Amino acid sequence: MSDIPGIDVEPVTAWLESNVAGAVGPFRFDVIAGGHSNLTFRVTGAAGPQLVLRRPPLGHVLASAHDMGREHRILSALQGTAVPVPPVEGFCDDLAVNGAPFYVMRFVDGHVLRDRETAESTLTEDARSNASRSIVDTMAAIHAVDLEAVGLQELGRHEGYIERQLKRWYGQWNQGKTRELAAVDRVYEGLLARIPEQGPATIVHGDYRLDNSMVDNDGNVIAVLDWEICTLGDPLADVGLLQVYWNGPNDDAGAWSGTSTAAPGFWDRRQLAERYAEVSGRDISQLDFYVAFAFWKLACIIEGVYSRYLGGALGDRPPEELAPFKLQVELAAASAEKYLSALP
Repeated sequence: MSDIPGIDVEPVTAWLESNVAGAVGPFRFDVIAGGHSNLTFRVTGAAGPQLVLRRPPLGHVLASAHDMGREHRILSALQGTAVPVPPVEGFCDDLAVNGAPFYVMRFVDGHVLRDRETAESTLTEDARSNASRSIVDTMAAIHAVDLEAVGLQELGRHEGYIERQLKRWYGQWNQGKTRELAAVDRVYEGLLARIPEQGPATIVHGDYRLDNSMVDNDGNVIAVLDWEICTLGDPLADVGLLQVYWNGPNDDAGAWSGTSTAAPGFWDRRQLAERYAEVSGRDISQLDFYVAFAFWKLACIIEGVYSRYLGGALGDRPPEELAPFKLQVELAAASAEKYLSALP
């Protein structure tokens, strides 16, 4: 079998057969759509379990940004907790095998809801309502994990999460910005001056949204995916980000909202927030701060993507083809400023 980008088939096959119980080659490797950085492959063998292999993207990347060992550690720690994650099968840090570290987990058979058509064809209206409840309850379960019991108390610093995030992403913004955008600067200063008092640190997924999870036919979340930027910090950062990504049937259209949750049966943003407060027992009175922070952070992240694409990361593309990225940055920054202005 010839090699495919990201997989050195012969040594990876040998590793899988030696390290994953029941796995028998030859293996077929199919890229799973959805990831924007790390590469994810569905692995189908001649016998044994269906698997998923994750490795860093091709080319030179910052080691910390795509740390496979860290992601494997988080998933391994969460096995057996109330947080649904795929069963982990192994981790390889021998670069001779595939040129980069990778880890392997069991394939979970479920649905990833990326658009309204998929949501409506996959789930009944009752199941969509249940998915709304389940996505919130699962987030609360993530935030309730006993860090010491699972060995993740040293995953990150426990104090000053929001301030550190603000300074980190503002640094990224200034390093990669393609033009001046005063709203980003104003929101940074405004958020820095209004950081709410933060309680004890919890696991923070960092990119928690419906399409970073899998649901079953009844809408129950059966696996939370894409843990690469997970750390310890303020759990309300996840709640704010979910508000940004969510666009319920009766919600005003957001600047950064998926279409899948607009289908009838899904809850609205306020219902999600109220359910989280009920299940977690946390005070959400400062939620607008965290929504503003989430929009601002997304503006910084998308600007970095836009800058790399302008620099040729996608090949030679005309600027007008990349204009939607520029607009997304501006809309996210404007939304951040709107939520910030609502704060006392």
